[in-house]
Amino acid sequence: MSYDDHEEAALGADQDGLRARSEQAIGELAQALIESPTVHNAIAAAFGAREKAIEAQHAAMSALNLPSAGDVERLERRLRSFSQRLEEVEEQLDEANREIGVLRRRLAERVEAPAASPVEAAEKPASKPAKKAKSGKD
Repeated sequence: MSYDDHEEAALGADQDGLRARSEQAIGELAQALIESPTVHNAIAAAFGAREKAIEAQHAAMSALNLPSAGDVERLERRLRSFSQRLEEVEEQLDEANREIGVLRRRLAERVEAPAASPVEAAEKPASKPAKKAKSGKD
């Protein structure tokens, strides 16, 4: 092993040792902060102040008759739901219109080309002799 190799190995070991000591120091500091009643109280006070600020904002918005972000989001969800239901009704209405169109075409076909039903067959022979009787008198 050359001198440079020994120097690099020593430098790498020093860096690893420094890194380990730094991580240990930071871990100890973080643990001390977590266990500190002062830091705990400061964090609790900050969260409490945040909640009070949110409540004050809601009260001010309500006093001005302005919706909050939550109100707008709820309204947006309801509007989206209403829109989906309206689309479903439109689809059902389109389907009903198609069915009505089919029924109208079928009815028009029956009126234009009547089928020989028993009632119509009974009426036709009765009307023909009446016509012959009229033509015989003339």
